[in-house]
Amino acid sequence: MNDVLERLRAEAGRAAENPSAEPPAEYEELLAAPPDALAASLTSAGLPLWARELAAYRLGLAGDARAFEPLVLLLNHRDPPRCAAAAEALAVLGDPRTARAAAALATNALRTAYALQPVRLLTALRAPESAPALITTLSRLLAPHDPYWRVALACVEGLGALADPRAREVLTRAQSHPRLAVAATRALHNLR
Repeated sequence: MNDVLERLRAEAGRAAENPSAEPPAEYEELLAAPPDALAASLTSAGLPLWARELAAYRLGLAGDARAFEPLVLLLNHRDPPRCAAAAEALAVLGDPRTARAAAALATNALRTAYALQPVRLLTALRAPESAPALITTLSRLLAPHDPYWRVALACVEGLGALADPRAREVLTRAQSHPRLAVAATRALHNLR
C-alpha cells in the first residue's frame, strides 16, 4: 500500500510542477477523504488520473463496491504500476464480478501486452473462471516467437498454483518452450 501511495504522491507533485515540495492539497484531501467523498470524486469532471486512481484504490481497500468499475479500467491500463495497484485493490474488494472481468481482460488477444496483472489476479482469486481463462490465454501464447512470454510464464505459474487437472495438456505443451519449461514441469507436478 505504501508503495502505491508514494507513487501517487510523486505523480501528484509532478502534475503540480513542484516534485520536491509537498504534494498538492488535492492529494492530501483525497488521502483523508471519507468513502462518499472518494466515490463522488470518481465521477468529477477534470480530475487527473492519479486522483482517480487514489480514490478507487482507497475505496477498493475499504471494500466499497463503488470502486469496482474504476479499478477494472485501471487493471486494463498500459502502465504496469497502475495495473498492479488495481489488482491489489480488486483482490481485497471481493466483488463477485472481479473474476469475470479479469478473465475477459486476460483472454482478450488485443490486450495481451497488458494481461500480466489480470492473469496474476485470476490466480489469487482462485475463482471458477481462473483456470479456464489461464488455459485459454496460455494456449494462445504458445505460438512460436510470441513476444509475451512473461504473460505466458504467469499463466504457467498460475495454473501450477491452481493445480487444476484441466491444465495438463497445455502445461505439457509449455514444456517445449525454453522460457517456460522449468515452470511448466513444476506446475505439472502440482496437478491432482
